[in-house]
Amino acid sequence: MATRKTAKAPNVSADELKQYYKDMLLIRRFEEKAGQLYGMGLIGGFCHLYIGQEAVVVGLEAAAGEGDKRVTSYRDHGHMLACGMEPNGVMAELTGREGGYSRGKGGSMHMFSKEKNFYGGHGIVGAQVPIGAGLAFADRYLGNDRVTFAYFGDGAANQGQVYEAFNMSALWKLPVIFVIENNQYAMGTSQKRSTSTDEIYTRGAPFGIPGEMVDGMDVLAVKEAGDKAVAHCRAGKGPYILEIKTYRYRGHSMSDPAKYRTREEVQKMREEKDAIEHVRELLVSGGHASEDDLKAIDKEIKDIVNKSADFAKESPEPALEELWTDIYASDIPQGAAVEQDA
Repeated sequence: MATRKTAKAPNVSADELKQYYKDMLLIRRFEEKAGQLYGMGLIGGFCHLYIGQEAVVVGLEAAAGEGDKRVTSYRDHGHMLACGMEPNGVMAELTGREGGYSRGKGGSMHMFSKEKNFYGGHGIVGAQVPIGAGLAFADRYLGNDRVTFAYFGDGAANQGQVYEAFNMSALWKLPVIFVIENNQYAMGTSQKRSTSTDEIYTRGAPFGIPGEMVDGMDVLAVKEAGDKAVAHCRAGKGPYILEIKTYRYRGHSMSDPAKYRTREEVQKMREEKDAIEHVRELLVSGGHASEDDLKAIDKEIKDIVNKSADFAKESPEPALEELWTDIYASDIPQGAAVEQDA
């Protein structure tokens, strides 16, 4: 049966807490810079920022292990940075430059990294969910203990393919964690107006998939829930659902004025629930870091982000010949995995 999240957050070391702070701050500053570049016309097309949701992916990446996979939607820059993809390559791809992860051909929504087991950003709402089930099926077939994180939003949770993926994953006991990043507004419609239940994670119950709701503005609570879900999957018990209640501070995309909510609501969340400020307070109150230490971290992060912007601006646009590359796979990744495991 699905259960609501009630357990307290786990104890972590000062170093771990500081790393969570750095990881979340990197995403925040990177996205702020991406927003600036978009406003300058250096990023074209769509651009969906992750500002406010940083604790979700940082907490779950802290629970992930070597070889685990992840797949997500178009709000994907935070996931890339959290799993270790380089800011330079991500920013260059956002600006359509040769130094990007997809050589400037994918843009914001279509970046991949075989080395980091990051299988995209996907522009079709909910389409990444069955892909996540497929990745988990491959690991189940190969007999390893790897886990796949399939991220999607509260809006995508109403897509039919999500439930097909639930059914198949439960039937075959696939090691997949379905992560509902519930930022409460989908594209621009509140959950109350679009979804029949306040507890989306319970929709796994008819398939026998356990799940829970988690405070997505608390990275420690997310980490604890992630550890539990990962252990469940690695033990061969099948899929698990985490509905992580979070909040995006910006509109659905850079072109969204977000008039469906008040400025006061957003400001209240920033002042009372911000995930980065929460960890900052824990570091200071626990004597793990001084204000000067945190200022030094902020400077370090800003330098990294500024360098990524400079790298993107200096990287050339892809040559026309790039249109004919990456059409077909040059190897078979799962075949390589079989040889490696043999």
